[in-house]
Amino acid sequence: MKIFLDSANLNDLKKAYATNLIDGVTTNPTLASIEGYPSFEKLTHDILSIFTKPMDVVNFEVASLDAKTMIEEGIKLASLSKHVVVKVPVTQDGLIACKELTKRGIRVNVTLCFSPTQALMAAKAGAYFISPFVGRLDDQNEDGMRLIEQIKKIYTNYGMKTQILVASIRGPHHVMEAALLGADACTIPYSVFEKLFRHELTDVGINKFLDDWKKTKFKIK
Repeated sequence: MKIFLDSANLNDLKKAYATNLIDGVTTNPTLASIEGYPSFEKLTHDILSIFTKPMDVVNFEVASLDAKTMIEEGIKLASLSKHVVVKVPVTQDGLIACKELTKRGIRVNVTLCFSPTQALMAAKAGAYFISPFVGRLDDQNEDGMRLIEQIKKIYTNYGMKTQILVASIRGPHHVMEAALLGADACTIPYSVFEKLFRHELTDVGINKFLDDWKKTKFKIK
């Protein structure tokens, strides 16, 4: 399963990328606004300077609602780098834009998905990724991971190639459940990425091993 960092923070992106365990990044207007970039050009330049490996994926989002402008923005975003995947919302205009961009050979991530039928329409429009927001569904007392299960079933039924990119991740449990359900990717905040390595019993075991090693007075030569 691919792991993306859901962030526009350069320090977090660099730290995560240095582990060689992430496959890309997702951004959106909210994340960009938090970081206070002076321009969108600066944002895209700085992020693309980090993700340079051949298979890296960088998701940049359009900032319009009508299909014509989304297509124009998508073409501009895709021209920045071969790593770019263009994000559009799962609206009627967004799917029209997705269809056209896909025809032009541009990969599209259809985002803000909250239902199986939205995912179905995105796949029919040729989406490269569908991004279901599981955490936001959980916040509304719905079962976000049930949506992943339903989308996976639909795509499997019809051999649809759209990849499921689980978004709005709240914790490691979402990552685990996404992996068990066969999702293709997760995009996670840096705080969740750090937790994927951790378990209190691992810490206890390490401390125990080190204490016992000191008692032996052995050295690795």
